[in-house]
Amino acid sequence: MTGLPPPSKKKLGLVIDLDTCVGCHACAVSCKEWNAGGFSAPLTDEQPYGKDPSGVWFNRVHSYEVEATAVAALPIADPVRGCGSAAAVDTAPQPAMTLHFPRSCLHCEQPACVTVCPTGASYKRAEDGIVLVDEDKCIGCKLCSWACPYGAREYSPVEGVMKKCTLCIDRIYNENLDESERQPACVQACPTRARHFGDLADPESKVSKLVAERGGVDLMASLGYQPTNKYLPPRARRAGAAEPAPAAETLDTQALPTVLRCWIGCCRDDAFSRHAAAAR
Repeated sequence: MTGLPPPSKKKLGLVIDLDTCVGCHACAVSCKEWNAGGFSAPLTDEQPYGKDPSGVWFNRVHSYEVEATAVAALPIADPVRGCGSAAAVDTAPQPAMTLHFPRSCLHCEQPACVTVCPTGASYKRAEDGIVLVDEDKCIGCKLCSWACPYGAREYSPVEGVMKKCTLCIDRIYNENLDESERQPACVQACPTRARHFGDLADPESKVSKLVAERGGVDLMASLGYQPTNKYLPPRARRAGAAEPAPAAETLDTQALPTVLRCWIGCCRDDAFSRHAAAAR
């Protein structure tokens, strides 16, 4: 089985804001486009226009309908069913909402997908903490996908190997790109700036400060894998006062223009004639 390097001083990862994600899938599409010709290329699809399409996607976005609550005990560190470890707090009543949840590799500090690999194909880099797959060593046994509790591993049946998010290492270290573009493709493409990239080992980095300010959490922290990526939980919503039922309105035909009064009279006469004919 594969060993892990000592904890790295640099931990590159993503911070995903569940409050501003609108579920547009721009992250998934841009990731697919970039990586289809990058470090992990190709990202194959099977029957993309058929009845049962399938393919390799490093980013997937799931949407959940959250029911309205009268008195909410909102688990701040639990944006989606048991995430994080912070205690719930009482909040005002919450309206129903749609929660969009992007999912990709979390580049854990203690990744089970690495330690279970029999060939060393799955490994964690010592210099920046990114978890990768060496496809030349991968035998497609799928042990890593079974070990990962986040469903972040993608099997390519065309190539017979496992694939996963690389944090766009061929982009973030590419000195031919402008420094502002040295970010993962998903971060660059997000229209609502719900995705942030940086060094989460540096407490002074923008992403670390954002996590501290918003109470960012680990996904399923109780499992002990210590994900590098963090999620920012949705902010509490204001339900708003219930609107009273509209009062019944009566039509004052005398206030209508002459043309409309005549039209209404004709309609009534026509309806009366049909009713009288049916009664004969």
